[in-house]
Amino acid sequence: MKADRPRHIPTRMCLVCRQKSGKRQLTRIVRTADGVMVDPSGKMNGRGAYLCDQASCWERAMNTEVVAKALKTSLSDEDRARLRAHQNPNGSL
Repeated sequence: MKADRPRHIPTRMCLVCRQKSGKRQLTRIVRTADGVMVDPSGKMNGRGAYLCDQASCWERAMNTEVVAKALKTSLSDEDRARLRAHQNPNGSL
C-alpha cells in the first residue's frame, strides 16, 4: 500500500492581490458565449479567472480592466452588473 500522503489541493491566484489560495477558497469568474459570470461550481466551460473574497479586490476588479484582460474580452455593463450582484451589500462575498 502507498504511504499516507496529504491529498493534492489545487492552488490558484487572485487576479488583483496575487495571493495564492486553494481553488475552493477563491471565486471563479468565467467567460462563456453568454458573457462573463460567476461560476459557483468551478467547472463551467470557458476561460476562467479567480478573485479572493476581499471587498477591495472585487472593487478594483470591477473598476479596472484586470478581469477583461485575464479573460481576453471586454466587459459590458451587463457583465459588470452580473458580477456586482454576486457581492453582498456589505461589500464581501
